[in-house]
Amino acid sequence: MSVLKANCPSCAGPIEFKSGSTIVIVCPFCRSAVARTDRKLEDLGKVAEIVQSKSPLKIGLKGEYKGKRFELTGRAQIKHGAGGFWDEWYATFNNGWTGWLAEAQGRFYMTFYRPIPEGVPVPGFEELKPGQKITSIVEGTPLVVQEKGTASYIAAEGEIPYQLEPEEKSNYIDLAGKNNVFATIDYGTTPPFLFFGEKVSLEDVGLATKKSAERAAPRVAAEAMGCPKCGGTLELKAPDKTERVTCPYCESLLDVNEGNLKFLRAMKPSPSPVGFAIEVGAKCKFEEFADGEELEVIGAMTRSVTFDGIKYFWNEYLLYNPKVGFKWLVQSDDHWSFVESVNTADVEVTELFSGAKPTVKFKGKTFKIFQDTPARVEYVKGEFYWRVEVGDSVRAADFVAPPLMLSQELTKDEVNWSIGTYVPKKRIEKVFDIDWLPGPTNVAPNQPFPSGGLIKWSFLLLGAFVLTAIFLLPLTGVVSTPLNQEFVLDRLSSPTTSRVVFSQKFKLKGNSNVSITGLAPVRNSWTELSVDLVNEKNNEIEAVTIPIEYYYGVTDGESWSEGGNSNDATISAVPAGEYRLRIEGVWKDWQKPMPIRVKVQQNVSRGVNFCVAFVLLALVPILTLFRKFSFESRRWSESMFGSS
Repeated sequence: MSVLKANCPSCAGPIEFKSGSTIVIVCPFCRSAVARTDRKLEDLGKVAEIVQSKSPLKIGLKGEYKGKRFELTGRAQIKHGAGGFWDEWYATFNNGWTGWLAEAQGRFYMTFYRPIPEGVPVPGFEELKPGQKITSIVEGTPLVVQEKGTASYIAAEGEIPYQLEPEEKSNYIDLAGKNNVFATIDYGTTPPFLFFGEKVSLEDVGLATKKSAERAAPRVAAEAMGCPKCGGTLELKAPDKTERVTCPYCESLLDVNEGNLKFLRAMKPSPSPVGFAIEVGAKCKFEEFADGEELEVIGAMTRSVTFDGIKYFWNEYLLYNPKVGFKWLVQSDDHWSFVESVNTADVEVTELFSGAKPTVKFKGKTFKIFQDTPARVEYVKGEFYWRVEVGDSVRAADFVAPPLMLSQELTKDEVNWSIGTYVPKKRIEKVFDIDWLPGPTNVAPNQPFPSGGLIKWSFLLLGAFVLTAIFLLPLTGVVSTPLNQEFVLDRLSSPTTSRVVFSQKFKLKGNSNVSITGLAPVRNSWTELSVDLVNEKNNEIEAVTIPIEYYYGVTDGESWSEGGNSNDATISAVPAGEYRLRIEGVWKDWQKPMPIRVKVQQNVSRGVNFCVAFVLLALVPILTLFRKFSFESRRWSESMFGSS
């Protein structure tokens, strides 16, 4: 790599252009931005010193991206139009590539300049709106407008591959695509430049194991800051990112600008009837969230929505760790959710806010609309990474698929999506080491039904029972008929007498049920057979009664019938041996003989036990389904979309 050595045109200090693509270098002696032209070096003006942060990166670090090695040779610090700043690290690759590793709120993006194909129009800055889709700029990669804003270049160090003008402002559009695709349209040039790449982790760029930068004490030093209103000492947990902080002593809302505190307003008491359950400064660790890193509550706010003239409040706690950035813990009606931001392009939106009941999809899961309404900031305490104000309002839409809730917050300049995961109260108490949180009294939008697993497993058990019964049915054996005999019962002498007959002998097998069926040609009449199964060896008796009745007729022109010409009774297994039936009969038309047929069968599958067992097993899932229906009714009664 050739190195161009020269002297700063402002202070004459030695400077070196290490990369051929470097256009500007910041003089380490006088902070002048020195531009390299084809004829001479040009002084572009003084550049402010970098605001030191807790960034793990530093100039000189070497990494690897997609098999290509690079070195961080420069850094630009850019201020957001709404407050705050982000860093862009200039990455010089050994194969001639030049890229930018952007660092913002604990997230990293690797991008490269990509020429826009000739003839492809670039939408104007004012034409684009948050959430709008763009398909023409990068062929085959649909992009979604995530944010539009104005950036100011406030500081730099090292080498920069473009002509940086101190305090120069330019408009930009941030775009997101699926699979962590990220792009920026820079309107500071004509035509606009497109930078295209992806969201990455430090592991993705080979910097996870590098030694972090050793920073001097940050300019925004916590121990050195005093409230301009009451003089109380403030300790900032994220001094390099904080834009707003409230004084814990006088409850003043203060603006933070590189260590300079400015009084904005005295905070009025929170209008919410529910105070903060978790104090600023509390620490927690969720193994299932934020890579298991310890998080600290650095800020808390109360927000509200209004339905039918009534305000409903909830609390949000800002959690921070430099390694994982910012997360949120939301407390609403004493229900809790852990909230993380998601890639806007990964949310599939169809006809959002069209007046119907829209749904969205995220990672293959469908979410139903729960509410869509303005959300207002009512009260804040602690510190925040944006210029929060009481009265700030965004359009908030929540979509639920318990235990998840996908939320969109939309302003004229930005759209953000986040995913909230329901966390039981006991889990919150455990991670914060407390035991006094109040329990919820209603059903939360993303609260899972507590017995959902019971429904699943009880239906699986029921299905397994049915399949087992079907499988065993052929194994029960073939039905046999040891006896099938006709009798004629002579007429009776009076209606109070009976007639007795005996069957021929027959053999029965052991370990098999016995079904006795009686048949009689009754018409609008009845007969009753008392049958004794007599063991010929020991005269033991099993007795059953078989009533047979059949009635029919026409009523009001409609035919009807009841009963039938046969009936049966079943006896459980009897010992194997020879048996005989003793049959005693009475019948309605006792003056006439009664012909009957009696049949004895074994191995008859009646299904009574199966039906009883099936009903008993089905009671659990059916009752649980009724509970779930009630649970869901209570959930959706809280929604502005009713029983969606």
